[in-house]
Amino acid sequence: MRIGIIGAGIGGLVAALALQRDGHGVTVFERQQRPGAIGAGLSLFGNAFTALDAVGVGELVAPLTSKDVAMLAAGQRRPSGRWLVRMPPDASASLRVLHRADLHDALSSALRSGTLRPASEATVATDGSPTLMAAGSSESFDLVIAADGIRSDARRSLGLDPGVRYAGYTAWRGVTRTAVNVHGEAGETWGRGRRFGVAPLPDGRVYWFATQTLPPGTEFEDERQAILDRFGDWHDPIGELVEATDPSAVLRHDIHELARPLASFVRGRTILLGDAAHAMTPDLGQGAGQAIEDAASIALLLRRHKVDDAVRIYDRVRRPRSQAIARRSRTAGRIAQFSAPLAAHLRDTALTLAPARIVGSAVHRVQTWTPPQ
Repeated sequence: MRIGIIGAGIGGLVAALALQRDGHGVTVFERQQRPGAIGAGLSLFGNAFTALDAVGVGELVAPLTSKDVAMLAAGQRRPSGRWLVRMPPDASASLRVLHRADLHDALSSALRSGTLRPASEATVATDGSPTLMAAGSSESFDLVIAADGIRSDARRSLGLDPGVRYAGYTAWRGVTRTAVNVHGEAGETWGRGRRFGVAPLPDGRVYWFATQTLPPGTEFEDERQAILDRFGDWHDPIGELVEATDPSAVLRHDIHELARPLASFVRGRTILLGDAAHAMTPDLGQGAGQAIEDAASIALLLRRHKVDDAVRIYDRVRRPRSQAIARRSRTAGRIAQFSAPLAAHLRDTALTLAPARIVGSAVHRVQTWTPPQ
């Protein structure tokens, strides 16, 4: 079977590699010359590794990660450093953190030579027939997978685009240039309308992120200094982490999600995958994980079913789960970003009183994935 994939992000590459290993002819169209060259850390949970292992790709990813992060004390804290809630050890046992660029490089390097094809634009047929227009010519496939991100041109061409909406906050991300001692602790620190997260990488460097509730499009002359102005007096080692990051390596993006859930991930023999299908806020750390589940699902379904049946089942199994996780992520983000003093106080009190088993149960539901049949 010939399969065309638009987008060489994580979901597109996992799909390409899994399908190629199953004997399909795969072409990946990507407009960036080196996708994945820019990025920061990435969290993957057990559901992502279950999906990777199901299609034989887990062995490529595991060496890029470390189990050490799962051994750290994790949960939510106040800016003073006092713990609000600690995650049960088994709830974070499957967490692995790696650099996004390392994952891209490992996946793309495992593809056969010539699989990746630079294309300034690859356009799907509006009726969903498996045809792509690229570089001024038309190319036919048996299946087209559109993994072209939150602002997907394919989704728009298929008439499935609901638009995107601002989630209400902006996020800075960075990786320290050298190893920094986090003193056996990771997780997030919550203030009023602000958060800071810490996750060590396998080589001792630390991936961190910071968020603040701001109007969309807010600009700062010095992004790193803007972070220090807002978080520099929070508990150690937050200020040290920011100082240990090159100013040019600090990234910031306003957080967006789909304006509403899609009625379908499929039109004809063209399917949407990853952010193109269910772009969500990063509050559960499941954006990449859900893209990987998508990729593994379509690969596994094509092993067992004819293409039209596989596409139909893909929509039936992937849409409810990914959209439910997107809803939970949105809710988690809104609560975490509470700015009003009373709302933030009630949130913190609820976290302090929350039984560990309830916290663990909610996490396990998200981190459990069952391969489709």
